[in-house]
Amino acid sequence: MYILTETELVKRAKKGDDEAFLSLIHLHKEALFRTAISYLKDENKALEAVQETTYRAYKSIRSLKKPEYFRTWLTRIIMNYCNDVLKKEKREITQDELQSMTGMEQDHTYLEVEEALNTLPIDLQELVRLKYFQDLKIREIADLWEAPEGTIKTKLHRALIALRRHFEEKGETKHV
Repeated sequence: MYILTETELVKRAKKGDDEAFLSLIHLHKEALFRTAISYLKDENKALEAVQETTYRAYKSIRSLKKPEYFRTWLTRIIMNYCNDVLKKEKREITQDELQSMTGMEQDHTYLEVEEALNTLPIDLQELVRLKYFQDLKIREIADLWEAPEGTIKTKLHRALIALRRHFEEKGETKHV
């Protein structure tokens, strides 16, 4: 039995093969969900984001220029969707809401990291989430942002310095 590579699946999906497209979504559904939950902090909204991303990707799969960048392309779709949702809501999530939504009442480290991330500009928050929560490589992020790798490295370095400073001010340097 021959197993298709991701690139081969993408090529088939671009030609209208629904089974190939579903296989691709199945491969990436956990990463999509993790991305959505890191932005939206709500399981139901994250599931909705994955569904909407699947729909948008299905409708526009033929516009994907390079099959090898399918994951990057899919990640950009979900990030854009999540950012749109956040812009619409424009509301503060209280610490109690965050704890109840994530089910992490006992994990204060998570809350401390989220608090520190929220001190960064949105683009740096996104960068840290992509690099450290989604395990994307610098090159993948550069492709996603359509920016030079050096720019990504500089911004990431700036973000980490700001996070380190935040924790040092709180006397919690062990986190970064």
